[in-house]
Amino acid sequence: MDSILAQINSPRDLRGLTPAQLKTLAEEIRHLLVMVLARNGGHLAPNLGTVELTLALHALFDSPTDKIIWDVGHQAYVHKILTGRRDRLHTIRQEGGLSGYCRLDESEHDAFGAGHGCTSISAALGYAVARDHHGGDEQIVAVIGDGSLTGGMAWEALSNAGHLGTNLLIVLNDNEMSISPNTGAISSSLARMRTDTHYLRAKADFETLMNHLPLGKNMVEVVERFKTGVKQLVSPGMLFEELGLTYLGPVDGHNLEATMDAIAGAKKLKGPVLLHVITQKGKGYGPAEADSIKFHGCSPFDSETGEPLPSPPGPPSYSKVFTNTLIELARANPNIVAITAAMLEGTGLIAFQKALPNQCYDVGMTEQHAVTFAAGLAAAGMRPVVAIYSTFLQRSFDQIVHDVGIQNLPVTFAMDRGGLVGDDGPTHNGVFDIAYMRCIPNMAVGAPKDEDELRGMLATAVTHPGPVAFRYPRGSGTGAPLDGPIPAVPVGVAEVMRPGSDLLILAYGAMVKPAMDAAEKLHARGIEATVVNARWAKPLDLKTILPLAHEAKAVLTVEEHALAGGFGSAVLEALEAAGIQDKPVRRLGIPDRWVEHAAHKVQLGWFGLNAEGIAQAATELCVPTESHRLSALLQG
Repeated sequence: MDSILAQINSPRDLRGLTPAQLKTLAEEIRHLLVMVLARNGGHLAPNLGTVELTLALHALFDSPTDKIIWDVGHQAYVHKILTGRRDRLHTIRQEGGLSGYCRLDESEHDAFGAGHGCTSISAALGYAVARDHHGGDEQIVAVIGDGSLTGGMAWEALSNAGHLGTNLLIVLNDNEMSISPNTGAISSSLARMRTDTHYLRAKADFETLMNHLPLGKNMVEVVERFKTGVKQLVSPGMLFEELGLTYLGPVDGHNLEATMDAIAGAKKLKGPVLLHVITQKGKGYGPAEADSIKFHGCSPFDSETGEPLPSPPGPPSYSKVFTNTLIELARANPNIVAITAAMLEGTGLIAFQKALPNQCYDVGMTEQHAVTFAAGLAAAGMRPVVAIYSTFLQRSFDQIVHDVGIQNLPVTFAMDRGGLVGDDGPTHNGVFDIAYMRCIPNMAVGAPKDEDELRGMLATAVTHPGPVAFRYPRGSGTGAPLDGPIPAVPVGVAEVMRPGSDLLILAYGAMVKPAMDAAEKLHARGIEATVVNARWAKPLDLKTILPLAHEAKAVLTVEEHALAGGFGSAVLEALEAAGIQDKPVRRLGIPDRWVEHAAHKVQLGWFGLNAEGIAQAATELCVPTESHRLSALLQG
């Protein structure tokens, strides 16, 4: 018998399916998710948890006329399956394939693109106000997880929605998780809502009593005030009601009929409505239910056992080296504390939390708060280390400027995932941090060449008298030995890796190794390159760089970062200030474009950020092509 899923090519194909058929469809979708992600890797647990919810939404709303906006989007694979992309699911997060997130340019059913949290309610409210402005009647839905609800932006949007009073459905997908388990008072409040059985019982008893009383006008007013007081005491949704939203739920998000009934009821209400849906991350697949953190974003695995597929042994990840070093430093100095924003596992800080729980703070999906919290700690004499992905730290730029930079506070910013990140794509590439950190006065901005130098840079940062930001890439290190003492990496001091008489290659961070490999290729071509491990984009080591630039015939800078405002720009500024303008300079980096998802090595190859690409750029600088020579002759 043909599967039901094979017949679903758009949300409208859900109409007419019986409850039994929808339940069978849910099982088929879960099987497809497990099979595809076992091969590709990706966000498994979040999507397993939203199967019934997504079916209910698409069965009851008319997408793309009605708009369903997913927060973050990593839980929208089921949405993709139901909106005509089932046959391409096997390409998800692969070069040229589907994105792991929603994108406006991928489908008319993707009403809003996102890869960061807390955005859906604001975007949906924008859609709702635009609808009202144009006199439309389409329905607008925001689906937000309780993890994203820890972020301040979500509450700003809730407050504004309550104030405006426009028709809008907000579905709170409550699974007690972001990536790490949720923390904070908001999370605790939602936990009470999940388990509160008193409100409905008290409401029912109270209404029964009132129905048997003879009520005059004054008594009605007294009763209404009393009802309000009782509701404030026992209603799990008063937090939202006070903001001007109608609260419904909680409802079991895996009971398809109950979820559809709740959504159907919510559609009949006017104004902003919040429907609280309880789901289980990893639902329906035993290994993911047992360890939803492991399967939040997973590498390929054995679908039968859930065990990761074996990979060749290699050096530890930069994140692991960072954490191990921070544990060592924090044990020696109790004033060192670690801060992250719902990313204990991703940054490696879960090991730090286990080792030193009283020196670790996961503040939830609140990057802005994390930075100002760190500033307060630093002002009070502590040495905070803020470990956040480069792409997420962007969200706290004003706090870095206003609360840390202006006050010159000794906060360390450990920017994980600095550079291109492969299959997560443009929302997660960390390619702007040099530019947005380098422009801040007093900020030292660095990048280690390998995992051993990362140890030294971290040790330097936690003793530096002002703010320090350093980046390091996703994934494994270079294999540098880690059994010796922590190396000294003083601020503003570069390292000459090899001498050469023809060309100066200034490499930053993870680009040092391919630059060294390129120098070997150049040597075979008769070109001798000096390679410098710059270490610091700010302050640049001018004592080392400027004399070498004077002597070199050409200068090549290499960085895994946007060219606009990056390391190469810093070098150009320094050369201009020193009056060195008589030789060719070329910058290798990421041009002014968004970088699509693909394997990391493929992405580097697109921009010549590998040994061959660097060698080719250097050769063109030192040995101009015939077209270059002809252009020079014509200009002469």
